[in-house]
Amino acid sequence: MISLSAIETLLACCFVLVAGRVLTSRVGVLARYSIPDPVVGGMLFAVLVFLLTDFSGVTVSLEANIRPTLMLIFFGCVGLTANLKLLAAGGPRLIAFLLVLVPFVILQNAIGLGMAWLLDLHPLMGLVAGSIALVGGHGTGAAYASSFADVNNIQNIMALAMTAATIGLVLGGLIGGPVAERLLKRHKLKGSLDPADTGVGASNAAAGITDSTSQMPPDSGSYIVSLTAAFVCLAGGIALAELAQGWPVNIPNFLWCMLIGIVIRNLGGRLGLKLDDQATEMIGTLSLSIFLGLTMMTLDVDSVLALAGPLAIILLVQAIFAAIYASLVVFRALKKDYEAAVISAAFCGFSMGATATAIANMQALVRRHGPAPESFIVVPVTGAFLVDIINVTVLTTFLSLPFVGGL
Repeated sequence: MISLSAIETLLACCFVLVAGRVLTSRVGVLARYSIPDPVVGGMLFAVLVFLLTDFSGVTVSLEANIRPTLMLIFFGCVGLTANLKLLAAGGPRLIAFLLVLVPFVILQNAIGLGMAWLLDLHPLMGLVAGSIALVGGHGTGAAYASSFADVNNIQNIMALAMTAATIGLVLGGLIGGPVAERLLKRHKLKGSLDPADTGVGASNAAAGITDSTSQMPPDSGSYIVSLTAAFVCLAGGIALAELAQGWPVNIPNFLWCMLIGIVIRNLGGRLGLKLDDQATEMIGTLSLSIFLGLTMMTLDVDSVLALAGPLAIILLVQAIFAAIYASLVVFRALKKDYEAAVISAAFCGFSMGATATAIANMQALVRRHGPAPESFIVVPVTGAFLVDIINVTVLTTFLSLPFVGGL
């Protein structure tokens, strides 16, 4: 048996992250579907450990107790970058998008529960193959799955969450373009494509999105302030979670951390507190990368293989539902114009995967058909934090149902 200490485990995780970055930058399909570096590198590590154990009988033990702390720091940083003033920038189209997003998240979880019942799986696995891993992505999926494994003793659920989130990214990238192209063709919609412009730059400029490389990088003081705020969210979230243990509805500690971050971000300015969003995002991204890397490294590949059949069936149904909902509900609610078609493609991206997939879907469309400035406001603002708030609110309600047996 090979047992790695905490330092050796973190060193191995760093090698895993580097390997993931190299692979995602050189393997086209990984870059095309925005598969996260930690997922690629961590899965490679898990497979190698599986092969080592299978052929030689040697097992590998990792010291990964730091994972819960990293997860809470990440969600605290999500809250610290949630500028609620951006809600006004999206206008009526943003409101309409949020109104159709809420029932979708509810229905996505209902489908997951229904499919879990048909396939004789635990109800919590239905939620993981619902909005936990799909709308929520790898971070939310790992957070809930970790709690389910500890509280409900469902050991295979982490493998399901990570696999579902990864396949969801691919499916979100696959269905977005065809859905939008069908809408454009059926309703005879066209963008205002300038032959001298790819559409991406024009859309971002019209949306008020500036290139981060043109901004001054944050200094060490900015990182210290952001890190201090993140640890305030961490400590406060844990304390509030302990105080709320007797409540009828159990709110997970990472949600408390995110809510504290939102309060600090939006009320701190009145007290003279100024946070550098770039520094905060970097801290959150680093925490999430190490958290996901460690999570993927400890996956049980045997469990993934055992769940492959039922998982594929659930995700296929979810992908079909997302495509139908985007075409019949999202497109119609957002005025049935060119912008609505572009946002429908984005909806497929983060309803099955992540905001990065959603934006990639939009970029592919605007390069071909022309700028969609409103889309580049509505989707990033929604994907940055609003969808997470909606998701955890819906999930908290589902987990309070007696037949689900959640936290």
